[in-house]
Amino acid sequence: MLSTTIFPGRYVQGRDARKRLGEELSRYGEKGIVICDSFVYEKLLSDFEPYMKDGVDVFIEKFGGECSDEEINRLLNIIHEAKFHFVVGLGGGKTMDTAKAVAYEAKLPVVIIPTLAASDAPCSAVSVIYTSEGEFKRYLFLPHSPNLVLMDTQIITNAPVRFLIAGMGDALATWFEAESCMKKYAPNMTGDLGSRTAYSLAKLCYETLLEYGLTAKTACETHIVTPALDHIVEANTLLSGLGFESAGLAAAHAIHNGLTVLEQTHHYYHGEKVAFGTLTSLFLTDKPIKTIDEVYSFCESIGLPTTLADIGLSEISDEKLMKVAQASCLEGETIHNEPIPVTPDLVFSSLKAADAEGKRRKSSI
Repeated sequence: MLSTTIFPGRYVQGRDARKRLGEELSRYGEKGIVICDSFVYEKLLSDFEPYMKDGVDVFIEKFGGECSDEEINRLLNIIHEAKFHFVVGLGGGKTMDTAKAVAYEAKLPVVIIPTLAASDAPCSAVSVIYTSEGEFKRYLFLPHSPNLVLMDTQIITNAPVRFLIAGMGDALATWFEAESCMKKYAPNMTGDLGSRTAYSLAKLCYETLLEYGLTAKTACETHIVTPALDHIVEANTLLSGLGFESAGLAAAHAIHNGLTVLEQTHHYYHGEKVAFGTLTSLFLTDKPIKTIDEVYSFCESIGLPTTLADIGLSEISDEKLMKVAQASCLEGETIHNEPIPVTPDLVFSSLKAADAEGKRRKSSI
């Protein structure tokens, strides 16, 4: 049996890590384009620009707002005219995905500089492509992960704490999905089996969340960098990224995808919906009550959703909830990586069970 494990080429994290940008970027050439999201361009660029230009020549281009083929082609035209040596994505998820796609098409190294720790996307070898109007179009699977991911924890801790919490929600699924893939001998994102390294890192991700999640949240609320904050940023980004990509996905992310069929959930972050998908998966896979209590207690301690009402579905009908269950079980969905036969009826019952347990715990406080 073959296993494949993929990593970013280089991962740099810490307070004021942005001050190393000149040195880090120079590894990939003398001249690069920085695709900068609009918020960073208007509010944070002065925190990065002097260090990006320390020893290298960079051209800063404002991101158009959608990771679309049209935006990718617009940026490729700029690159072909100027003959850049590397591409940088600075900002949020769609900016990062665009930078990865552009670098792939231009056959250039890509550097990812997130300003949030809200998901495990920075380290991944995939870009999500949308239409110009923002509708999902396709996944672009890339031949390798980014050449460099640089996380400045001082920048991250200045962002609203809800982003860090959402990142923990995304990371929460990592071990449970990895464990299911390991038991099922299900493939990871490369199509091969995961490695012991990947499964071990996925478990470390979960252990890190339980140990440091609450104190990291407090640090972020106070806008300070502490060791706990650093540990959680690493868990949200690197450990979760390696876990989902090299160990595999299962029920939690499929249930997230199912939840998105309901418009009421669209105002909630990816990690918030994944967290409820994880709670649902505990009932789906018949986890011990000790584990269920542990995960609910963690979610409650940091403010992740534990009921359907927490993700905008307080008045959801059984008919609509069944649509979520059916969408979660579509052919090709990762829920079929679970080591048990999964049906929409079983997912529907598990959604109801997860919601009922969350309500019970809230009422007993």
